[in-house]
Amino acid sequence: MANYNSNVSALGPIDPSSIAVADAEKEKSAPWIVRKLVGSMTGRIVMSSYESLRAAGTSVVCLSPWGDSSPLLLPCIRFRDLAVHTVIAATGGMAAVAAPVMGPVSDAVVTSFGDTILVEVGLHVGFDLTTKVANDLVIDKSIKAIIPIHSKRLDTTSVKVLLITLKFKHTIEDSALGFYRSSVHQDVSLFASVKDYLAVEKGWFSPYLFASGRRPIIPRSMKPDVVFCHGPFLSGDYKIGETLLGESASIIQFAHAPPSTPKPDEEIKPHGLSALSVSNIPNLSNVFSRSRTPSPEPALTPLPPPLVPRRMVILVVGLKPHRKLWTTSARPGESVINYLLLNGCPAIVVPVKSGAPLVAWDSLTLEQLWKVELPQAAGQTSTSGTYEGIVSVLLEYLDLCVDWGRFVLEDAVEQAKSDGVTDETKAKASEDDAKAALKGALQLLVAGAIRSGPSKEVKKEVDGDRAGIAMWRIP
Repeated sequence: MANYNSNVSALGPIDPSSIAVADAEKEKSAPWIVRKLVGSMTGRIVMSSYESLRAAGTSVVCLSPWGDSSPLLLPCIRFRDLAVHTVIAATGGMAAVAAPVMGPVSDAVVTSFGDTILVEVGLHVGFDLTTKVANDLVIDKSIKAIIPIHSKRLDTTSVKVLLITLKFKHTIEDSALGFYRSSVHQDVSLFASVKDYLAVEKGWFSPYLFASGRRPIIPRSMKPDVVFCHGPFLSGDYKIGETLLGESASIIQFAHAPPSTPKPDEEIKPHGLSALSVSNIPNLSNVFSRSRTPSPEPALTPLPPPLVPRRMVILVVGLKPHRKLWTTSARPGESVINYLLLNGCPAIVVPVKSGAPLVAWDSLTLEQLWKVELPQAAGQTSTSGTYEGIVSVLLEYLDLCVDWGRFVLEDAVEQAKSDGVTDETKAKASEDDAKAALKGALQLLVAGAIRSGPSKEVKKEVDGDRAGIAMWRIP
């Protein structure tokens, strides 16, 4: 078992330090002719037959790639049994995480994303045009203030629809998924009972991965609280996370955005005869010297690019197919999905450690969250305790991802400076205060999701079985 330091997420692969940093965030790209053949009707049927033969003789029953109970999907991949060999099983009571030795999935520098996604903003009547900072809901002079889960700002009155096209150049392959089960439960086992075995809600986010050529393998025998994915990496994932963050109505921010580093203008060198000068003419004595071969300079081993700190955005999002059927959202080399944002649910941004998952989602759908009872008043607990349990599960999972050393709590910094603290390290909030602030933000997020149920706009636009709390790693 690998020893994880404080700067590496426990949910990352085994020994992330052994992974080549230069190859950590590179997209796979298949040749053009291979993508054309695999994407054709004949090629897809051949791939389906190959996957059926590969799955023969195994015994782990999984959800369909779209996250439903469909027994047959042609010309895609049939509903099949599969031996799970790339599963990361994590529970809250484990000191370390059992994970496979995987390919390069840690954090590294990405210089340019290019045109990896196309965004078309659709319905957004009544949605704020600019994102508002909502940190005041969590922190108001005192970090231990009561969280206003019944604030009117958590009422969903509008839904924004974003049609995003995600481009990729690889052929279909299995996703590197992980499953997290919290220690909050009395039964921390990841294996499901008969009732949970038949449930398909945990696959509500599967279309996001499968439409972009990353087949999610979710065993029916597991009952995770959070499903997370390490790859295959697509730079479009970062762009989608940033786009959803920028289009959100409100944001609770605990991490500063990385500074933009514009590329310096390349020096324009003149061409032609006018470019010749006396200084450019070589010395004739050197030309006819005894040794015409210049002495080679010692080659220096290039240093790997440094790790760039990452953030994570946590928000309530709904998914809808492009044209009613999910198969229309999976085009050759493109994923076309409608993303729905609720103006009553704030987005949360936190700093994360190296090795934090690329994307993740809570296994509870919005339809299930609508049935949860909220406390009668702020500062009280609910009768069933389900609401508090959901918040505790999310906080426990995020504790494995968040880099508490980079957690920004502006009020704590300002309070420390007003007290005369000049040391920047001492001016930062303590980890307990940071966790209290994050817990308050999650209380608001979950409360906003629960309170979105009665909204007319939500009932009209959002499919509760294809919506929930999702997370994207972003720069």
